[in-house]
Amino acid sequence: MSEQLASTLGTREYDHLFAGGVMPVVTETVTLKAGSSYMRGTVLGIVTASGEATTVDSTMTDGSEVAYAVLADDVDATTESRSADVYLTGEFNELALIFGGSDTAAKHKVALRGLGIFLKKTIGA
Repeated sequence: MSEQLASTLGTREYDHLFAGGVMPVVTETVTLKAGSSYMRGTVLGIVTASGEATTVDSTMTDGSEVAYAVLADDVDATTESRSADVYLTGEFNELALIFGGSDTAAKHKVALRGLGIFLKKTIGA
C-alpha cells in the first residue's frame, strides 16, 4: 500500500510584494499594537515603551517612526495585540508597501536598505 507524502496545504495569489529572489528572506514574530487592522506589506516600526510593532510613521516620536520590518500577512488587531510574522530582510516591490501618515517608500528607502530590506519598483502592485 502506498502512502501519500505530499498534499496541498493552501494557495496564495501572487500579490507582487516580493521583487526578487537574490536577497535571502529572514522572518521573525512580533507583537502588533492593538487598535488597527494591518495589511500584508505594511512597513512596521517598534514602539519603544511597549516593544509592540505598528505602522511606521515618520511624524511619530515613540520609536515607530523608524522602520523595522515588513508584515508578512494580514492581521486584525483591532481589539487586542496580536502576534504576527514579519520579514526582516528581502527584496520588495516599493509600490506594494504600505506606510503610515503621508510616508512613502522614498522616505524610508535608505534606512530600510541598512536593515537588509531592498526596495525596487516593479509592475502589478
